[in-house]
Amino acid sequence: MVVFGTRPEAIKMAPVIQALRQKESILCQVAVTAQHREMLDQVLKLFKMVPDFDLNLMKQGQTLTEITTRALSGLKVVFQRELPDLVLVHGDTTTTFVAALAAFYAQIPVGHVEAGLRTGNKYSPFPEEMNRRLASVLTDFHFAPTETAKRNLLQEGIAPEKIFVTGNTVIDALLATVKPEYSFLDPEIQAILKQGKKSRMVLVTTHRRENLGEPMRQIYQALKSMLETFPDTHVVFPVHKNPKVRKVVTEVLGAHPRVNLVEPLDYEPFVNLMARAHLILTDSGGIQEEAPSLGVPVLVVRDTTERPEAVDAGTVSLVGTNYESVFSELKRLLGDQTAYQKMAMAINPYGDGSAAIKIVSIIAEN
Repeated sequence: MVVFGTRPEAIKMAPVIQALRQKESILCQVAVTAQHREMLDQVLKLFKMVPDFDLNLMKQGQTLTEITTRALSGLKVVFQRELPDLVLVHGDTTTTFVAALAAFYAQIPVGHVEAGLRTGNKYSPFPEEMNRRLASVLTDFHFAPTETAKRNLLQEGIAPEKIFVTGNTVIDALLATVKPEYSFLDPEIQAILKQGKKSRMVLVTTHRRENLGEPMRQIYQALKSMLETFPDTHVVFPVHKNPKVRKVVTEVLGAHPRVNLVEPLDYEPFVNLMARAHLILTDSGGIQEEAPSLGVPVLVVRDTTERPEAVDAGTVSLVGTNYESVFSELKRLLGDQTAYQKMAMAINPYGDGSAAIKIVSIIAEN
């Protein structure tokens, strides 16, 4: 049984579910908590996934405690009724940790896809860092995306025979979704892209709790300075629905003629937009894995990252949230073609798109 609750989990588990359902020896069921409802449904529709069980937990203004307790109670009922041989979870959401805990209470083995990511700071990112660390101690099969993730698990005392390096399933999903001929419904985005080499499009996303308030304001002010320094740049910014994000971005960037603030995009248009970006500035985790496969440099506006492989490989630059550091790195990459090409041409450390097949083969053998 595959369990997830958010859009990123659904994206990364879709290739695994597809691969599981192609194995005659495996019956694959899907349970969703829907800790995020609307964004989750977009991905379910795109990948044609119909959950066998939908807890539909999302409530306006929900707290972490409420999500945790309701998901634990709901999954307890599902697991007791279905008694799966293995519960498969992904990554670092509250659903991930709770599903692993509920499976442990039911004495059902757990497989953890994208296991072993760490920043070493329990509050950054919050609550994701502890969600994945807590899930690890309950896991029987650790599907680590990289050798770095494997080393993290070994340092925490996980037995080597329980760790399998597979690559990251997000690459599988990405390569199946990006299309050279893709047409965008948003006329403003289409107009920007039609300018071709006359305009360099910078794609921006921000949503992290730890960046709310002054850190975001400094990030946006750095973007404003970038636009003034490089008149051929254009920002496309799918703005997170969090009112705290929207307030600051509107105040700082809302009136600028070369900034397009758009609603959050579905996965398919978003990854096709990524493929056409000149540069991406983000505090997202998944984008750090995806964009390098497309040859697009990524500036990460966070103080820590659980994906140091991308930094080491040179595909990602960790720039923090301070105005000076963000603007300095934007100016360097936009003003220095050699520096830009060095990042754009770096090798993606997250695999070649065969992670799901490797994971399913390991499950079938065990």
